[in-house]
Amino acid sequence: MKSIAHLLLIEDDDKIASFVLQGLRQAGYTVDHAADGVQGLAQLRERAYDAAVVDIMLPHLDGVSLVEQARQAGVRSPIIYLSAKREVEDRIRGLQAGGDDYLTKPFAASELLARIQALIRRSQGMAEPVCLTVGDLVLDLARRHVSRAGKEILLQPREFRLLAYLMRHRGNVVSKSMLIEHVWEYNFDPETSVIETTMSRLRAKLSDGFADKPELIRTLRGVGYVLESVS
Repeated sequence: MKSIAHLLLIEDDDKIASFVLQGLRQAGYTVDHAADGVQGLAQLRERAYDAAVVDIMLPHLDGVSLVEQARQAGVRSPIIYLSAKREVEDRIRGLQAGGDDYLTKPFAASELLARIQALIRRSQGMAEPVCLTVGDLVLDLARRHVSRAGKEILLQPREFRLLAYLMRHRGNVVSKSMLIEHVWEYNFDPETSVIETTMSRLRAKLSDGFADKPELIRTLRGVGYVLESVS
């Protein structure tokens, strides 16, 4: 990833724009802002941004039409939508128009940052590491093997995917909505406690035989989970 990525935020709501701009700039990004669809499209066409964050409901030109026209004009920047619309059909329409990701409001700043980072990595062709390492915890993606301090830990497929996702986002808060989309992919009833149950099993396996070591996964009630770099 470039040392300083240049982003474009297209958002007409002043409060949301201020919140997002502050978060992105504090994370080290250079960010331009457009307050309507026509202005945003013009800026996207003028500069090769590393990524763009586009609200769906915009004055003068809605976000989906903006993205569609941008792609027709040859704009290749990765684009993530922001939207209050939660229906699957809305997500599909946005992605088919040329968007790369879709985040529903309200959202956590950490989730938006994580998604932007992932989009930029993919667009710049950065390869996924074969092994993920956090402290003494090692996950081998190729061999589907997990160990802590050299001791093998046997995980079920969903537990493995959950741990891999947490390790990719180590040190960052991962929300339930992020896990639903990227680990379960909406293939379950969100009213069930399946995430909590799977997380509990994973915690137990990571702690088995390591009573003298701190917990790796911390729960932030009402916010999400964070895997911390501790040994």
